[in-house]
Amino acid sequence: MPRWGMVIDLDKCTGCGACIIACNSENNIGLSDPQLFREGRSIRWMDILTIEEGEYPDVKKKIMPRPCFHCDKPPCTKVCPVRATYKGDGGLVGQIYPRCIGCRYCTTACPYTVRYFDWYVPYWPSEMMATLNPDVSVRPKGVVEKCSFCHHRWQKAKELARSENRDMREDDYVPACVESCPGKAMYFGDLDNPQHRVTVLSKSRRASRLLEDLGTEPKVYYLLKGE
Repeated sequence: MPRWGMVIDLDKCTGCGACIIACNSENNIGLSDPQLFREGRSIRWMDILTIEEGEYPDVKKKIMPRPCFHCDKPPCTKVCPVRATYKGDGGLVGQIYPRCIGCRYCTTACPYTVRYFDWYVPYWPSEMMATLNPDVSVRPKGVVEKCSFCHHRWQKAKELARSENRDMREDDYVPACVESCPGKAMYFGDLDNPQHRVTVLSKSRRASRLLEDLGTEPKVYYLLKGE
């Protein structure tokens, strides 16, 4: 069984936001507006963090795309009282929306703040309704949602490989954010497969993970800049 993970090269990332747009479109994420953003209630399965470092005049800005980290030891799954979130095949942390009661314990337990509560029924203009992805369910008001690493694409990739009577190839399953990155800053694959690029990159001396001291073992690695 693979153990899916991601590597993001911060030297290549320009912060263009293509990954956010692709994620929103692929996963039927409702539109936000300035008011929701100010209230902290907009939903962003993929977000871009900006971190300022140094002191004036030597100030630098670090740009970090941030999906769910699909931790090997996810604290969010341990606190769910109804088992609506779980660590499943491929090491992916999933969410069962019909089972979620909206208690938000998981959003509190996640140290990376990548879980979002649906305060409102998602909205799209009528002209956009035909563009919704039929492979991804639309979440109702009152549940928690999060990045799935485009899990539905894995299902389709497995079915395609099976129909062609072959094993899955490295590039068969790629999340929308990785696929859309114009700077080729994002890599995805099986962290336990030494033939996959993410395995090699995750062992680079430039590789680092956020909040490693918490022991959550996130499966998203960053390649630091300028080293």
